[in-house]
Amino acid sequence: QVQLVESGGGLVQAGGSLRLSCAASGNIFSIKNMEWYRQAPGKQRELVATITSGGTTNYPDSVKGRFTISRDNAKNTVYLQMNSLKPEDTAVYYCNALIASRTYYNYNVYWGQGTQVTVSS
Repeated sequence: QVQLVESGGGLVQAGGSLRLSCAASGNIFSIKNMEWYRQAPGKQRELVATITSGGTTNYPDSVKGRFTISRDNAKNTVYLQMNSLKPEDTAVYYCNALIASRTYYNYNVYWGQGTQVTVSS
């Protein structure tokens, strides 16, 4: 059984910073892309950062220059450093990873449970 567990959300003032973590655990063989998404009330879930197994990153313009995604392959963990936070960054943040387990060796997408980030003005 593979699972993703996020941590690090909370309440922060505008201009502040937060660091989210997402650890994958279970019978893992390999992890390819890892991503962070967010979903604000009444809005669709949107992609905010992607990192490949080789470390290549990608961001939408809305967070580029403020958010940084990184990963520790030895710990099967992905991070999202969020700086210069704005009230519009308020959302539930979810991590997502493409993981092959040692049971089936085929890649499937797994999601974390989500962590709330609230930015006050």
